Amino acid sequence: MIRWYFVRAVILLLGGALGCLLGYDPSAPPFLMASYAALGVLVALIGVIIERILRFASPLGVIGGVGGGIIGLLVARFLAGSLESAFPWEPRVASFAAGLLSLFLGYLGIVIGAQKFREFWLSSLSAVRGGTQTMESPKLLDTSVIIDGRIADICESGFLEGPLIIPQFVLRELQYISDSPDSMKRTRGRRGLDILRRIQKQTNVEVRIVEQDFPKIRGVDSKLLELAKQINGKVVTNDYNLNKVAEVQGVVVLNINELSNALRPVVIPGENLRVKIIKEGTEVGQGIAYLEDGTMVVVEAGRKHIGKTLEVVVTSVLQTTAGRMIFTKLKEEADNTVSV
Repeated sequence: MIRWYFVRAVILLLGGALGCLLGYDPSAPPFLMASYAALGVLVALIGVIIERILRFASPLGVIGGVGGGIIGLLVARFLAGSLESAFPWEPRVASFAAGLLSLFLGYLGIVIGAQKFREFWLSSLSAVRGGTQTMESPKLLDTSVIIDGRIADICESGFLEGPLIIPQFVLRELQYISDSPDSMKRTRGRRGLDILRRIQKQTNVEVRIVEQDFPKIRGVDSKLLELAKQINGKVVTNDYNLNKVAEVQGVVVLNINELSNALRPVVIPGENLRVKIIKEGTEVGQGIAYLEDGTMVVVEAGRKHIGKTLEVVVTSVLQTTAGRMIFTKLKEEADNTVSV
């Protein structure tokens, strides 16, 4: 990511140099040359900002942005002509003023067009379909659930309804993680950005990037909960601590881990399992095994059988928000107990 910062810095420098070159005039005052250099840097900066926006923009947002930008430039041209007629400025000053006006109105048109065109399109589509559909609650994605990746498969399956809200402060945290000097964090951050692009490409999912922020609130999780309360949305996460804090504050949470646990095969006491004991447990004599889906299996008196694959009998199942634990005992011991 550092090389991209370098490229953007070079683009800004080239913009300033190009502005000086286009406005070069030995007889012109120094402030006018500096103004052309600043104008070139501003144009390059707007280009960099637009590039950053388009990385996460939806197709409808891009269309609206292009249309808004064109309208803004047309309005700027009309106003510049009117100003030149009303105020007979020196030609170079008039050109400079027209350029600034075009930049301002063009950028304003891009921002407003990108934000409003999507809303207009969706509301029009809803009206064409009858306008009687109830609005689904917006779902706010936190950083952990984006990096986890399973949310993309859930969206693809069509089980998640309503618009997906991605706040800018969540995107900034993903960007910060992807720029981390720690290779593991950097990999996780880039994975999160890839997952987000994958979700945006799905036609059955509406993704909204929102600018709303809360400067007085520290922490991404706290900001996410505050935004959820303001828009009456639900938070999608797999963070156990965020889940608990949200429940205390009255915010509805959709926990991906709870969904995953609910979809696991049901195991009932008395059922036989075949597992490989791989390590010792926390209690004396216990052995620990795992099912294919990652569920922990605690085997009573299994410590002496570490490394072996044995048949066990389920005695009880403990289900928590963090996961599921299955308690078992060796089948041969269970048979001996029954025979006695």
